[in-house]
Amino acid sequence: MSFTRKSAQSSRTTWNGKHRFEHWYRDNQVYFITARCRDRRACFSTVAACNIFWDRLLHYSDQYQFDLWIVTLMNNHYHLIGYCRQGPNLGPMMQRVHGSVAKLVNDELIPRHVPFWREGRGNQYFDGCLRDEKQLRLAYRYTRLQAVKAGLVPEPEMYAHTRMWLTEDQAVELALARQALLQGVPYKRYQKPHE
Repeated sequence: MSFTRKSAQSSRTTWNGKHRFEHWYRDNQVYFITARCRDRRACFSTVAACNIFWDRLLHYSDQYQFDLWIVTLMNNHYHLIGYCRQGPNLGPMMQRVHGSVAKLVNDELIPRHVPFWREGRGNQYFDGCLRDEKQLRLAYRYTRLQAVKAGLVPEPEMYAHTRMWLTEDQAVELALARQALLQGVPYKRYQKPHE
């Protein structure tokens, strides 16, 4: 059986009338992760800032054995899909990526942007365990087409900050072969009203 842990240890699902934010740490899992800069500031609008992001993301994903499948970096946010071998590694990896990127990019910014990531206090990023092939394909296409939707390029391959290690079909094939999707857990957004 796979390791699973939630970041929020409370049994309460809401706080102040809102759904309690939590991260799930699961072994052998495909994740969709997204984060944006606080106030949507364009902190990644320079070559230097983008290079810092890529350097730190590649360094820590390698160190924590998180296989990147596709990543798109925009001027104020990013999306990625990757494979997490060991669930407990995800939290420290994200902490180090975000901490080092925030520090090093802030060294380039005038004025500094503190806090760097949205909201802070544990809500710096969203991670989701992808549940099935449909959700993986939708998330992959969403990530791949970010720059096209923003009107920056006509084709995703033309955008320097969309990097693909696997094609969509390869990602699906590998996720299914590894049984790395959270099968059997319904996702309300994709359910029909009668389900």
